[in-house]
Amino acid sequence: MEEIAKKMVKLDLESFSCSICLDVLKEPVTIPCGHSYCMDCIKGYWNGKNKKGIHSCPQCMNTFTPRPILEKSTMLADLVEQLKKTGLQAAPADHCYAGAEDVACDFCSGRKLKAITSCLFCLASYCEEHLQPHYDVAPFKKHKLVEPSKKLQENICSVHDEVMKMFCRTDQKSICYLCSVDEHKGHDTVSAAAERTERQRELEGSRQQIQQRIQDREKDVKLLQQEVEAINQSADKTVEHSQKIFTELIRLIQKRSSDVKQQIRSQQEAEVSRVKELQEKLEQEITELKRKDAELKQLSHTEDHSQFLHSCPSVSALSESTDSPSINIRPLRHFEDVTAAVSELRDKLQDILREEWTNSSMRVTDVDVLLSEPEPKSRADFLKYSCEITLDPNTANTYLLLSEGNRKVTLMTQPQSYSSHPDRFRDRFQVLSRESLTGRCYWEVEMRGGGADVAVAYKNISRAGDEGGFGFNDKSWALDCYKNQNECWYNNMGTSISGPQSSRVGVYLDHRAGVLSFYSVSETMTLLHRVQTTFTQPLYAGVRFWESGATAELCKVK
Repeated sequence: MEEIAKKMVKLDLESFSCSICLDVLKEPVTIPCGHSYCMDCIKGYWNGKNKKGIHSCPQCMNTFTPRPILEKSTMLADLVEQLKKTGLQAAPADHCYAGAEDVACDFCSGRKLKAITSCLFCLASYCEEHLQPHYDVAPFKKHKLVEPSKKLQENICSVHDEVMKMFCRTDQKSICYLCSVDEHKGHDTVSAAAERTERQRELEGSRQQIQQRIQDREKDVKLLQQEVEAINQSADKTVEHSQKIFTELIRLIQKRSSDVKQQIRSQQEAEVSRVKELQEKLEQEITELKRKDAELKQLSHTEDHSQFLHSCPSVSALSESTDSPSINIRPLRHFEDVTAAVSELRDKLQDILREEWTNSSMRVTDVDVLLSEPEPKSRADFLKYSCEITLDPNTANTYLLLSEGNRKVTLMTQPQSYSSHPDRFRDRFQVLSRESLTGRCYWEVEMRGGGADVAVAYKNISRAGDEGGFGFNDKSWALDCYKNQNECWYNNMGTSISGPQSSRVGVYLDHRAGVLSFYSVSETMTLLHRVQTTFTQPLYAGVRFWESGATAELCKVK
């Protein structure tokens, strides 16, 4: 019963509500078609919608000419009063009024409700109540309903005040039908629906491309995430193993240090004991000799001749049998030789660690999975990879003089006073850098006096014979700038290079990518030769000379 009562209340409310303001009728009036409205609501509607003196019903859309005279409906007014007295005049529940950001219903008077749709044919927006004729009236059913929009007036041609249902492809703009036969006459015009269909097809194609790209990028992101996890796991595992290996190495060195210390102390104790034993014997002998000396002294003062002669022979005999060994302490280095041996071991370990550290560093920098950087274009881009390089005196041929902090080298006419070293070049006037080169590196070499080559090489290049020359083996690459001609040499094969002569050569190395490029550096950078290969070891910068007096300097670049 309660549910029925609620439905009856709703029915009464709907029966005596104004379809314009959706509230209980106030000063109800009935127009010729039979529908009733608040007097102010229907007046406001006709005042706002009046076109050429035609007035229509908001619900059935019947038109009236002239404008009907409105008179208050007494019977409806009495019924509304009765509803008020019974307390059933409550405003319809769940009204959703339009806010500042909402699209308001064009047909609501007073406080407007939020529109639920817009009609592209009527160019108006409707709330749920005022939209009903579009569902009930046959002509309205053909109208195009869309999401509520505040931009409906943009569909009206500003020149002809008509709905723009055409599209001019020539001018790429929406137009009305009158525009198509007026200022757009002769243009490529189609209906807006046809253009929409074409654009929709293109849009779908673009969306498919975008969706495919999204899928590709999502796969890439997933791969990158997997790579991040793999890198982290590999790095953590390698750090753990490296720490373990270095700990074992440190423990081994500490053990060897302890063994050497123990051997030194043991030998020290033995030698000191032997020396002290001999020292005690000598001290005992000294004591004995002093005692005998005292006896002889006493005998020498004896006045009794018979007593003196009686004792003298025995003393002489004793003196002849006394052993007086002489101690020759030759110059000794004691344990200095041990220090020298340990120092030599240290130097060898440093060399090994330096070389192995370079190899380890190269392996670390080689971790560059999936990601790569483009090769530099301008000198400023190259300088981002510039590195400080010095020459290694232990590799310099004896006719080469190093200066400027081992950055400059000159070919002399007389040999220099270098100590013997296994890394020294013996038959070629060339030298390698002290620093190994991995990753991305750039350096410049300034040459004077002619007869100099710029090169890179592995450390295990031969130090003797023709096969040790830069570019004459498979362990080095050389740019030969001798006698105003450019040639690049590798494995005893030369390649002629066309390009400008320059006293300054730039060298770019991307070790991981296997790229080695030589550039002529002046106002601009000109590529002379580019090598694409696979480098299997760290590289070292090198310089080779052909004529005495020629110089080459590894430049400080910024």
